[in-house]
Amino acid sequence: MMKFLKFLSILSTLAMVFVLVGGALVTKTGSGMGCGANWPFCYGTWSMEMFIELSHRIVSSAAGILVLLLSIISWRKIGHIRETKFLAFISIFFLVAQGLIGAAAVLWSQSDFVLAIHFGISLISFAAVLLLTLLIFEVDHKFDADSLIISSAFRRQFVWLAIYILVVVYSGALVRHVDSSLACPSWPFCDSNKPLSLDYHLGQWVQMGHRLLAGIAFIWTWVLFFKIRHHYRDSRIMYYGWGIATSLITIQVILGGLVIFTKANLMIALLHALFITLFFGLLCYYLLLSYRSIKR
Repeated sequence: MMKFLKFLSILSTLAMVFVLVGGALVTKTGSGMGCGANWPFCYGTWSMEMFIELSHRIVSSAAGILVLLLSIISWRKIGHIRETKFLAFISIFFLVAQGLIGAAAVLWSQSDFVLAIHFGISLISFAAVLLLTLLIFEVDHKFDADSLIISSAFRRQFVWLAIYILVVVYSGALVRHVDSSLACPSWPFCDSNKPLSLDYHLGQWVQMGHRLLAGIAFIWTWVLFFKIRHHYRDSRIMYYGWGIATSLITIQVILGGLVIFTKANLMIALLHALFITLFFGLLCYYLLLSYRSIKR
């Protein structure tokens, strides 16, 4: 049964990645109404938009079944691990929530500011599934994390950074929903020859707001890396793990610039969504380690 559970956890995690990237694809291609104002069935006119939206619904439904199965079996088999039941509940709850928000967006007109919440909710569900997978594979035992003690200062940093990243993710989703990916033709500033002023339209303010928030997250992550290197040089899971997190956020920022330079190339935009997903998932693992450190 444990072999099946491990296989199921990997499959569920991959499915959640496809849900997140697929949602970004739907937004980037303007395929949200590809099936018409119908949900869960699809009665739209055959087109690429219909194919993208229908594929996203099928993948999301399959992910829902997989995550539900993973949660039930995990609850029964590794329920003695104190975080399991909470993560199982969170993964299902937020996956259902993102599905309902998606349905509401199709059946009733929603503002861009409401629709931007969709990606963040899916991200929380992905993180919960990923943490369940790490528990199933006993990653803590393999990397000697059982005895790791994280100071209160670093625990607070991880908590606030996780909350802040959700704000950054929301702003990025808002950029896509208000169609402002190319509102600023240059990078990192909107227009090097013109200061940001009140006459800039909403898209430019949203775009520059996202860049500012992302820049702060980038600096914050690097500062944490240097602090962790100083205090936890001998801890593989802290030093090398946060080194990976720092690499992910760096690639994320580079991809953000490439989105502008390539005129919103679809593949670059999807990779941009993928890397912030991976970064947030790894960050949530440090939240798990912080929680366990408090218990010790």
